[in-house]
Amino acid sequence: MQARRGGMMLLEVRDLVVGFGGRNVLDGVSLGVRAAEIVTIVGPNGSGKSTLLRAILGAIAPRSGRVMRAERLRVGYVPQSLSVDRTLPMTVARFLSLPHRVAAAAAAEALIRAGVPGLGGAQMSALSGGQFQRVLLARAILGRPDILILDEPTAGLDQPGSAAFYRLIEALRTETGCAVLMVSHELHVVMAASDRVVCLNGHVCCEGRPEQVASAPEYRALFGTGTGGALALYRHDHDHVHDGERAAARHHAHTHDHAHDRGHHAGHNHDHHHDPSGRGTDAGA
Repeated sequence: MQARRGGMMLLEVRDLVVGFGGRNVLDGVSLGVRAAEIVTIVGPNGSGKSTLLRAILGAIAPRSGRVMRAERLRVGYVPQSLSVDRTLPMTVARFLSLPHRVAAAAAAEALIRAGVPGLGGAQMSALSGGQFQRVLLARAILGRPDILILDEPTAGLDQPGSAAFYRLIEALRTETGCAVLMVSHELHVVMAASDRVVCLNGHVCCEGRPEQVASAPEYRALFGTGTGGALALYRHDHDHVHDGERAAARHHAHTHDHAHDRGHHAGHNHDHHHDPSGRGTDAGA
């Protein structure tokens, strides 16, 4: 169910309604993901992004609508966060073998693909934030998934770390042909690698290629058009390239990230520009 199968539909959501109590968090949401496609979901806090992923994964039941998967679809999942007891001795290799034992060679290969080769003997409690997220990614790709589902996988990482992680995701797509469905709060990084962007606010406000979404009135109403926001950073990257030069755009984004330390981003409100109240958990999460 890789790219060689001609861009077949792997996952389709139709008219999904999910609610908690008397309120619908998602109302009539429809979207699809094809083989080898990177689809990014963006939206303000409370828009239902994480709720949508949980419904797709079968963790919560919708009030109505359908989630349809291709036959024998293999799914790899990277959660937004995972609590690990820091007082519990556990190596990375042991973590990768939970709940089922994994061959040492398979674990080593997954760590190489995730960009942390030779980390199997390290203690989970000693990992940096970036290493931890890559170990979660290694665990997700152990089963050679047809689609990777990621829920804000770079939360807590600095800008260079986030950019590097997303370049890694794109490289995995290229190497393995897996599709990617991710939720992100870092639009200016993710847009450079996405084939399609879905703007969510309880319903699908707009969707399309990154440049189409960036110019959509619905997107601008949610994220603004100020020069300090994510849209401005995306435009800055895009203005330096022509169509089809995505590799150059990614290089530019990489150098742009390294040229701005974390304090600069915070002072200029680059991070989470779309959510003045600060990042939190989706309503109903």
